[in-house]
Amino acid sequence: MTATQANNPLHGITLETVLTTLVRRYGWAGLCEQINLQCFFNNPSIKSSLKFLRKTPWARQKVEELYLKTCISP
Repeated sequence: MTATQANNPLHGITLETVLTTLVRRYGWAGLCEQINLQCFFNNPSIKSSLKFLRKTPWARQKVEELYLKTCISP
């Protein structure tokens, strides 16, 4: 199984860690500017955003791409 994860830069990083890191970096308002999602604009919280992102694959992908672009890439 580790062979299939060798090229996955998010392997071992939870969605909560990704979201928390982005919120610390941009704040909720800045994160909403980067990715226009209501869960970042309307009464945002880690818990409610995680619930939405786990149910919405396209939104989760956008959040993960932003994380990779800003926090992982050199």
